Amino acid sequence: MSPPPSPSGEAIKARSAARGLILLLVGLAVLRVAAAALIPLTEDEAYYRLWSQRLALGYYDHPPMIAWWIRAGVTLAGDDALGVRLLPALANLAATVLVFDLGRTLSGPRLGLSGALLYNCTLTVGAAAALAVPDAPAGLFWTAALWALAKAARDDRPRWWLAAGVMAGLACLSKYSALFLAPGVALWLAATPDGRRRLAQPWPWIAAAVALGLFGANVAWNAQHHWQTFDKQFGRVAASRLNPRYLAELLAGQFVLLNPVVAILAMVGAGQAWRARAAAPVAWLMLAAIGPFLAYLLIHSLHDRVQAHWPVPLYSAAAILAAWACEAGGWRVHLARWAPVGLALSVLALAHAAAPATDLGQGDPARQLRGWPAFARAVDEERRASGAAWIGTQSYGVLAQIEAADPALPALQIDERARYAALPQTVRPAPGQSGLIVDLRRRVDPAKLSACFSGVKPLGDIDRDGGVGADQRYAAVLVWAPKVDLLGAGCAN
Repeated sequence: MSPPPSPSGEAIKARSAARGLILLLVGLAVLRVAAAALIPLTEDEAYYRLWSQRLALGYYDHPPMIAWWIRAGVTLAGDDALGVRLLPALANLAATVLVFDLGRTLSGPRLGLSGALLYNCTLTVGAAAALAVPDAPAGLFWTAALWALAKAARDDRPRWWLAAGVMAGLACLSKYSALFLAPGVALWLAATPDGRRRLAQPWPWIAAAVALGLFGANVAWNAQHHWQTFDKQFGRVAASRLNPRYLAELLAGQFVLLNPVVAILAMVGAGQAWRARAAAPVAWLMLAAIGPFLAYLLIHSLHDRVQAHWPVPLYSAAAILAAWACEAGGWRVHLARWAPVGLALSVLALAHAAAPATDLGQGDPARQLRGWPAFARAVDEERRASGAAWIGTQSYGVLAQIEAADPALPALQIDERARYAALPQTVRPAPGQSGLIVDLRRRVDPAKLSACFSGVKPLGDIDRDGGVGADQRYAAVLVWAPKVDLLGAGCAN
């Protein structure tokens, strides 16, 4: 009886990469679920939680996907931080698997494992992947669309084009930045003879129609709601001034947040992808998908600030390009060995955010997360002591945090009422009832409140989590006899 054949070198590499991926996923699962459960909600997360209480096809600020995800997570795991973040935490694991398979499609399992690791070594993904924000579903579906397109590049079957269309449509229902996928795919196809051959076939166009059909649900919702989300988001495109300092801020910030190692390697990989665009269609897809959105961000930064999280959907393609650059060996492999430092720093940041006893001082970003349950209790005590029937805020974040800390409190935002037109109104102030306005001191102006209420009486300050900084000290003002419709136009001062 002859001995069984020895596994080939490729089979050994594939098994090793599979084991590495499993270990990476297990570690990430523990990290993400622990972070999701232990770190208090941010103001934006608490605000999106309010959306999830009435599901719709659109909301004031964004398309609806994050609200749908939060509703599903809360249904499965309860109305707490873990429930709100459950699907975003799982989405990071799914995106990691997709990045692995993208790398494997490009150049084998070893590159796939390198790409998956580098993706999670980026500081933004490492430290913020579990946050319940629109970037979570947008990043997953963007990556899934690239994954399906990479499959179509290797196996030109209709199912992959249809899958790409579905994923692109879901990405657009997550965040409007996913609209830049379309010109990226068009560039990918138009720049090579093989791509132009595919453009002559119906399936890319059918995929585009599928994506547009899914996105059309949000377009229809906007048409029925005075185009409010389009006005808010696309209104940022218009340039009113030239301020190049934002460009330097964008480049420096993303160099750090992407992880300097990943950033350098991704630029090297981008050059390789451009030169090999005909011979390596998957690598060229990664670069083409980045191009249009990156170009927009650079142009936008010439007149306004680009928020740090906006480029996150591009990180998966950047990680693949960075891993591909390492395939050449030499100094690139040695440089890549420093990438896990980014993951270690992310773990430290998550541990700090989850530990309420730690405080890094006035500039500590974790301060904005802490002290909300105690603050909500202090606000309610002040409300009862002053005889007020309801609580008012002048920012969506403070309202959302108070409501998340205690949903039973009668709270509403007295301005920006368009945010709540599609949400349940549980607080309806009666004309004879007084209210307690509570918000950061810089937002509360008793003189301006006098334009909306006949009676205005400052009561002092309420501190959150020690009150040692301006971002933790809130003014309390008793108001009565409103002159405006608080649930309609609100107090626009």
